Amino acid sequence: MTSSVVEALAADAHEWVSFTDGDGDTWLFDLTFLTSNWNCIYGAGCPGVHAEPTPERAEGCCSFGAHFSDEPDRDRVARAAARLSPDQWQHRPPSLDDAFETDENGIVTTVLADEACVFLNRPGFPAGAGCALHQAAEDEHERPLDWKPEVCWQLPLRLDHHVDDNRHSTWMLRAWDRRDWGEGGAEFHWWCTEDPLAFASQVPVFEAMEDEIVEMVGSDAYAMLLRHVERVDHRRLLPHPVSVPVELTVKDL
Repeated sequence: MTSSVVEALAADAHEWVSFTDGDGDTWLFDLTFLTSNWNCIYGAGCPGVHAEPTPERAEGCCSFGAHFSDEPDRDRVARAAARLSPDQWQHRPPSLDDAFETDENGIVTTVLADEACVFLNRPGFPAGAGCALHQAAEDEHERPLDWKPEVCWQLPLRLDHHVDDNRHSTWMLRAWDRRDWGEGGAEFHWWCTEDPLAFASQVPVFEAMEDEIVEMVGSDAYAMLLRHVERVDHRRLLPHPVSVPVELTVKDL
């Protein structure tokens, strides 16, 4: 193994912690990301996910229609959309059904309007640029995660579930990578969990996204994570490989 390969591996090294819950399931958490200072920089210079940087479009990762995880996910968003007024939703269609589409494989997504998600208000709109669902939820003092598609409020967190040959379940909470988007991920000019630009918060991810994490893994698993992190205080705001590149001097192996 050459020094360049070792350096590349070290630069992407992550620290993990695992627990077993009362049901015997294993939980695996990416401590390096969850204790990092990542934060969403939508509206603060986010370059977006087009083939070229487009911060002026203020689209963030909303350039494509959101995929729904299941029918209840779609129905919940539809109910939230029905609460939006034209003053809150720039591209509100004549019929709410027109905000969604189903492809030949039965996959349901939000439609595009002006080359981005139909729920995305653009710069210059009186209510401000950003997700109409997110903005309206905040106006109503409700949680945006109760209004938005699951994939939207979960990002950049991803929960993977694996079952082995003995039917033992392992749940893994980590950050989304390019590979998770399939072939399309390679076309992104930029992805937020890869760039120091998005690592500028004063609050670690596990605190800033507590509601989202609890919604994804449950309160018991989150409590296990919290107890571990609080026992090891030096891991708060642990430098992420992306935000603080690792430099090594290694001889060829």
